[in-house]
Amino acid sequence: MDITAMKQRLTELICTKAFRYSEEPVFKLVSGRMSNYYFNCKTVTLHPEGMYLIGNVIFSMISDLKPAGIGGLTLGADPLADAVAYTSFIRKAPVEAIVVRKSAKPHGTMQWIEGNIRAGDSVVVVDDVITTGKSTIEAITRIHEAGLKIVKVIALVDRQEGGYEAIAEKLRQIGSDAVIEAVIRRDDVMQLYQTI
Repeated sequence: MDITAMKQRLTELICTKAFRYSEEPVFKLVSGRMSNYYFNCKTVTLHPEGMYLIGNVIFSMISDLKPAGIGGLTLGADPLADAVAYTSFIRKAPVEAIVVRKSAKPHGTMQWIEGNIRAGDSVVVVDDVITTGKSTIEAITRIHEAGLKIVKVIALVDRQEGGYEAIAEKLRQIGSDAVIEAVIRRDDVMQLYQTI
């Protein structure tokens, strides 16, 4: 299966397993706002086929950058980073999975970031769903503060509600020229949903 076919299959999995739609705004988002639709990407990012597809698709998006690490804010980013790290090892171009904690480790080294990376290393920031961009921005802040170089930001799903633009602004603020990409956009899922 080539990358285009993998991305199509991943869109199908997200549409059938992770996406919910209602005529009325019944889904409460993290922001507190109500929405007509909801993505629970854990049903795909923790699924065996989903992990396989995610690992291959995202690895294909970053392999030319040769980053040292990949990760983002726990918990949404963790399965994505793990899938890519596993795939990268099979492809003989290892990329370390990293975890950005929601609060500093309360003992020992008291660090925010877990993984085998150090200041100066290049990393890709990932997240499962971007709405406002808040979680991704939090990860970017912690990664930047740790002295790591952000070379790309990837969302599995972009809800197309301003998060992309907010993340781009944050990257500008820290002086990063990293590109933001979404594997799948809300419009892709809605288009498929209407045909099912």
